[in-house]
Amino acid sequence: MAKVVITQPLHKDGMAVLNAAGLETAVSNGGKPEEYLPFVKDADGLIIRIGHIDRATMEACPNLKVIGRPGVGVDNVDVKAATELGIPVVIAPGANTRSVAECAFTMMLTAAKDMVRADRELRKGNWAMRSEYRAYELYGKTLGLIGYGHIGSILASLCQAIGMSVMVYDPFVKPEKVEAEGYKYCATIDPIVEQADVISLHVPLTDETRNLIAKPQLARMKENTILINCARGGIINEADLKEGLEKHQIMAACLDVFDHEPLSPDDPLLTLDNVIVYPHMAGQTREAASNVATAAAKGVAAIIAGEKWPYVCNPDAYKHPRWNK
Repeated sequence: MAKVVITQPLHKDGMAVLNAAGLETAVSNGGKPEEYLPFVKDADGLIIRIGHIDRATMEACPNLKVIGRPGVGVDNVDVKAATELGIPVVIAPGANTRSVAECAFTMMLTAAKDMVRADRELRKGNWAMRSEYRAYELYGKTLGLIGYGHIGSILASLCQAIGMSVMVYDPFVKPEKVEAEGYKYCATIDPIVEQADVISLHVPLTDETRNLIAKPQLARMKENTILINCARGGIINEADLKEGLEKHQIMAACLDVFDHEPLSPDDPLLTLDNVIVYPHMAGQTREAASNVATAAAKGVAAIIAGEKWPYVCNPDAYKHPRWNK
């Protein structure tokens, strides 16, 4: 019987797919290679909910045929090594896009209305804070999107529906597509940094996007800017962000993702009252959790059965000799 190891239990719908495929499953409850290696040495598949995998770990698992990611982020997988070893990396595109877009939209509204701080202050008896007038309307304001994939496009439509204008930067999207939706296309991030009232990040973490938002960009933002990151930690330089928030260069930051996860309770960002934090659960609604788990499980089961599953981030893995037997 083929075996699949999961670093943390999947949503029950995903587990049901694996069971229906007749696969033996084991849960390591740890995402570090040294924690799950004893489980995966003889496994045919690995699904990473938490943690990462490197070349050395893959090479230590001679039966490993597939790696699954219940989501689209693969910065925790050595994709180059997987491709060279003929191991497809299954992803779940589109499975949680609505949930993440709705989370970013909710964060924007919450920050604009100063809701979290107001809740904290009222619980302390501070009724007078209602006269500080920090909250503002979003009608007529501008959303700046850095990244216009599925999530960004849904967020754009939600914001347009409440009367916001939208600016888009995405070098992989044609200007005509953006402009056909009634949005302004930007060739660089500079106009967004300087003009947008709300900036939301929807790009993967790569060498090009690491520290994309740092001290120079923060210094050019408006004082009422709300900065949202539901993409990946590392896209924003957190030390520079803390400094910018302390100086009130921007109004607020809304963060679902961080450089180091889980976030430590003594993280410096948590000392600020103009930060809204969320434990990397923008895509963890009931619907999204079911969708991504099911998508990942179906792909893993299919590849173990010898099928070339289409939803992988490294289709070149299928060129490996192991797929020509």
